[in-house]
Amino acid sequence: MSDKIKKIYEALLEGAESGLTDKALYRHIVDECPKATSKKIVKASLLALSDDEIKDAQILKVIYDLAIKHRLDPGSAEDVGEPAATKMPKLKKGKASKKEDGAIEATV
Repeated sequence: MSDKIKKIYEALLEGAESGLTDKALYRHIVDECPKATSKKIVKASLLALSDDEIKDAQILKVIYDLAIKHRLDPGSAEDVGEPAATKMPKLKKGKASKKEDGAIEATV
């Protein structure tokens, strides 16, 4: 585990154990680790979720909720100065034509 992820992991656990949730937990992490990105927060969260020593269901739920929010919310990447995700290239759409025997043939 890199030192940056470890520091985020520790801030995440510290905040969750002290009862912080959602935005308050995120703010605590960013205050402790100003260069934390959504990607790094998600990595630290996944490490915490796989840690056998964490047994408290509420802490695991708070960490899980934060990880999901930052994994799924495209705006969260911009909130911490991380470049916005690049768009996937669009595939060319081909034409579909029906053959005499009823089979459909696609051309790209």
